[in-house]
Amino acid sequence: MDVFEAIHSRRSIRKYEEKTVSEEDIKDILGAAMMAPSAGNAQPWQFIVVDDREKLNAAPDINEYAAMAKKAPLGILVCGDLSLEKYAGYWVQDCSAAIQNLLLATHAKGLGAVWTGIHPIEERVQGFKKLFNLPEQVIPLGFIVIGHPKQESKRKDRYKEERVHRNSW
Repeated sequence: MDVFEAIHSRRSIRKYEEKTVSEEDIKDILGAAMMAPSAGNAQPWQFIVVDDREKLNAAPDINEYAAMAKKAPLGILVCGDLSLEKYAGYWVQDCSAAIQNLLLATHAKGLGAVWTGIHPIEERVQGFKKLFNLPEQVIPLGFIVIGHPKQESKRKDRYKEERVHRNSW
C-alpha cells in the first residue's frame, strides 16, 4: 500500500472479526514500530503482545475507552522504558512515533487498530502496570487494540489551510 493511501485511509477500527492475527503479521507490525525515530536514537520502547483473553477482557476495566478489546484477538501495550532514555522526557514522543508506525503497518497489512490512551492518566498507568506486572521504570503509554476489521475505512482528506502558518503565526 502506498504510504499516502495508508495515511489517508487509516481509521480507528473498533469492530473485529473472530479471527486471530498471524505471528508473521505481529512481527512485521512490531518491526515497523521499532523503525520509528527517537531522540538520540535511544529507542526507549517496550512492547507487550496481548492475546490472553482474560487480560484483553480486563483492559476496559482500567480504561473504559478500550471496551473493544473484549471482542478483539490482540492488543499491544506500548511502554516507555525510562532506563533506555538518552534524553529525559522524550520517551512520550518516541513511543508515540512508534505507535503511529504500528498503526500504519497494521492498516497496510489489511488489519484494523485503535490507539487507546493510558499515560498521563495516573489511574490508567497504575492499572496497566499492575495488570501486566510492569517494572517501576516502565510506563505504559497506549494500548493498541488490533484485529481483522469488521468495518470499512475510507480515504479522507483532513487538510485545513487555516491551520497552516508560514514563518510566524
